[in-house]
Amino acid sequence: MKQFIDLLKNSEYCVVFTGAGVSTLAGIKDFRGKNGLYNTAGADAEKIFDIDYFRKDPSFYYRAAKNFIYNLEDKVPAIVHTELARLEKMGIVKAVITQNIDLLHQKAGSKKVIEVHGSPEIHRCRKCGKIFHFNEIVPVVQKDEVPKCDRCGGIIKPDITFFGESLPPMAVDEAIYEASKADLMVILGSTLVVQPAASFPLYALRNGGKLVIVNNMETPLDYLAVQRYDDLETVFNYISENLK
Repeated sequence: MKQFIDLLKNSEYCVVFTGAGVSTLAGIKDFRGKNGLYNTAGADAEKIFDIDYFRKDPSFYYRAAKNFIYNLEDKVPAIVHTELARLEKMGIVKAVITQNIDLLHQKAGSKKVIEVHGSPEIHRCRKCGKIFHFNEIVPVVQKDEVPKCDRCGGIIKPDITFFGESLPPMAVDEAIYEASKADLMVILGSTLVVQPAASFPLYALRNGGKLVIVNNMETPLDYLAVQRYDDLETVFNYISENLK
């Protein structure tokens, strides 16, 4: 791990890519892990973020997400979030590209966060386009109601990218731009199987960047990493103590 710290110190443009594994340390379920949402929520779990199913029955999403997304005010950033924010302040981390939709990087203090799967911070009426903020929607969902527009009565949907929708193009372009500049890209808590987000590290590789991967499951890019670790908490406790 001392070699990892040396890589961080000597990098000129370090970009971090985070997946759901980072948030499990904050008590948020991941998706594909052993105790992840898709393995514990039953046969219909993959319908939670399916746009066709949302159009048919939005209540299914809001019921399933009530204690997964709409209780985020109770969640506290974990050590990975806080250390990445600190490394950004030190000038080491230039950007965080995240697949996560839990807003914890921002809560920890990271300024340059690119949310490639969208964000629940903004919700929109599917009928008239009126924008609602996360804290307006939470009380409605917590009452087991489907949020509806106060202007036209339309169903409100979060700006999260559901299966069947395209990723937000501006965020994708920005992620590709940042990854292409990275001389060091650190992948944290992602299995790197969800495309196209999982291809971002390849942009760093093509431009001569190095990869470091920390994840408790294998990834398709493990063989290309200059360093590979399993345990996020161990690695970031070490960074906290040894990179000042």
